[in-house]
Amino acid sequence: MSALADLRIADFSWVGAGPRATKDLADNGATVIKIESRKRLDLGRMSPPFAGDPKDFDGSAFFAQTNTSKKSVTINLSDPKGIEIARKLVAWADVVVENFGPGFMDRIGLGYAVLKKIKPDIILASVSVAGKTGPMAGFRGYGNSAAAHSGHAWLTGEANNPPHMPPLAYGDVVAPMFLTVAILAALEHRSRTGEGQHLDVSQIEPMVHVIADLYAQDRAEKAGNDDPSCRVHGVFPTAGTDQWIAITAENNAQAEALKTSLGIAALDRETIAAATQGQDKFALFDKLSAAGVAAGPVLDGKDLSENPELLASGHYTKVEHPVLGLSSMPAPPYVFSETPGKIGPAPLLGQHNRDVYVDMLGLDGAEVDTLMREGSLA
Repeated sequence: MSALADLRIADFSWVGAGPRATKDLADNGATVIKIESRKRLDLGRMSPPFAGDPKDFDGSAFFAQTNTSKKSVTINLSDPKGIEIARKLVAWADVVVENFGPGFMDRIGLGYAVLKKIKPDIILASVSVAGKTGPMAGFRGYGNSAAAHSGHAWLTGEANNPPHMPPLAYGDVVAPMFLTVAILAALEHRSRTGEGQHLDVSQIEPMVHVIADLYAQDRAEKAGNDDPSCRVHGVFPTAGTDQWIAITAENNAQAEALKTSLGIAALDRETIAAATQGQDKFALFDKLSAAGVAAGPVLDGKDLSENPELLASGHYTKVEHPVLGLSSMPAPPYVFSETPGKIGPAPLLGQHNRDVYVDMLGLDGAEVDTLMREGSLA
């Protein structure tokens, strides 16, 4: 049995910050019901790349990877009848997850005070750019806003150049890890006390958390690929077009090993680059590693998907999806010896309406059909 087989989650979240956390829980056995709407599609369903027609909201690879192992139902949250069904899901759930804009859950009648009346020990997990509490509560923004506020943009890029935005919404990636830990901690607290609670996770604070040591210095400065504490720290060209290897020599012993391996007398960037640029990055990685020099071939997307080490470790698992077909999905990046998780496909929009509303919640099938026809469950 999977570790979280008895956990029940009503997942109102969308795009990345919430769904990445509930994906981790679903992959470990939790029953995660993803609440969606045809009236306001999850932006993740409209995010590339697509399998075939980009207008097919069931064919987004981004959505498929971010929502594995979940069930999908549709609810029109602007319809009072839809809200009544949503409340039934709250009564069923252990945890409710949301990442809507400030005040949205309160406006539709699903704020924490209401949820507690429906189920006194409910855990509401909220994630947003700046949090629901504190002086920045109500701030609206995206992952790039969090990059600016957290200091990541200032530290990214080459020295003496303007701040550089990270190439992805890193807040949507790092905040869910903290959200998952918070949910598990709240569940542990509830198991001891019977008390639920409201969890408030921002994107900005986790991003500050992961680079806090850099700001312990008097003034952190961007350094590009350099590291002043190392003899060598950078990326260097290898054979082929736009092929690279990262090399680090932290001390004199590693520096000498690097010189010997490359057959060079100096460790300036130009000399190292001249010695690496004609070599295969994977063969050079093996050679340097054997000599005790920390190195890593710089992998692109194709390299990653075909990486023999990741494949051998079981990092990718094949999942059959109705639109994407047989696809490689990243498995959880950890291994349980006794309670392994199982990765299932991401759901089609509203795929589990009948399973959830009729079979799980016990609603009348004819009533559900009527609500779907009328648009309350759309």
